[in-house]
Amino acid sequence: MSMIHNVAISKKSNIYFDGKCVSHTLLLADGSKKTVGVIFPSQLTFNTAAPEVMEIVAGKCRVKLAGSEAWQDYAAGERFSVGANTSFEIDTSDTLDYVCHFG
Repeated sequence: MSMIHNVAISKKSNIYFDGKCVSHTLLLADGSKKTVGVIFPSQLTFNTAAPEVMEIVAGKCRVKLAGSEAWQDYAAGERFSVGANTSFEIDTSDTLDYVCHFG
């Protein structure tokens, strides 16, 4: 799906890692929350509070989940899941567009 309908959007951006990751928060009518953003070329470590599903919209990346030794490749149209209260590393060589689905 290339569009997300019936949302309220936070006008203030979320900026992480000195601007290497920028997103906006979306609140859906059903009460669920998502962020839509970009990660610029970098290797970053994200900590999670809630379970997340990261949907890759454009670009490609490598991901290593906490406790894993292996990197997994993902590209546009793919997604990966991360549990609550854990972390993951993400490595991008190009700009990555994503949607993060929480819960």
